Amino acid sequence: MTIKFTKLQSAGNDFVLVETDGDSHEWSRLARDICRRNYDVGADGLLLLLPSTVADLGMRVINADGSESEACGNGLRCLVKYAIDNELTDAGADEVSIETIAGIRKARLIVEKGKVNKIQVAMGKPEFEAVKIPVLVEPGKGRLVDINLITDYSLDIDGKELMLSFVSMGNPHAIYFWEGPVSEFPLSRVGQAVEKHRLFPRRVNFEVVNVINRRRIDVRVWERGVGETLACGSGACAVAVAAQILGYVDNPVDIILPGGMLEVAWDRVGEVVLSGMAETVFTGEWPE
Repeated sequence: MTIKFTKLQSAGNDFVLVETDGDSHEWSRLARDICRRNYDVGADGLLLLLPSTVADLGMRVINADGSESEACGNGLRCLVKYAIDNELTDAGADEVSIETIAGIRKARLIVEKGKVNKIQVAMGKPEFEAVKIPVLVEPGKGRLVDINLITDYSLDIDGKELMLSFVSMGNPHAIYFWEGPVSEFPLSRVGQAVEKHRLFPRRVNFEVVNVINRRRIDVRVWERGVGETLACGSGACAVAVAAQILGYVDNPVDIILPGGMLEVAWDRVGEVVLSGMAETVFTGEWPE
């Protein structure tokens, strides 16, 4: 028995996609096996394309360590790219709906000269309440800004004080605004410690951020269940939201990640919109 798969990527954030009818396969085990870099196919996560009764498509995201993620902006766009290429959506449709754990997400197709040039995904409204992120904040620590963004929350990691801001995009994010180049930040050491800190009962995605100007932010991301990745769609959204609330940037803003650029727009009322392209890398079969 073999499993047919397609590998896709967006800004270097790569995924192995498998179509399934939702059977009881051991997807966590498959993710751990197939996502191993240098030894197997290699990817940041496994995307499952599922049937849905409430949307055009269904999606689950299994991280490289076998844990499941609630939200994944780049994964959404990769899944939509696959669906378009394989004619799984209505011909001529300019919008696709996807059922996820975090709710139904809608993707808009930007077409130029008869080809899809960009995919925009509505990522839902950001959440700021500690219980919804979730984060176990201590009373009186940190401060609330504007629409109750928890910011300047001090966390000591190996003697280094991090002043964090917290945002949920359906999954939890801890954001550290840093004045130095993000390339010089010790993310491999600090990211793992933040991800698994007792402050975060469901672990957390950690972003180190340098605001270059009001239209550009440089970012590196440590994703829970994966480690450092070349890009993270939900992380880009969380960063843009926090930076906008704190008055650092205009709308929209370009998020520059090691793997490429993503554009994020937010009107401070509705859903956050993530824009970028996705590409197919190759197809194959996995022996079971």
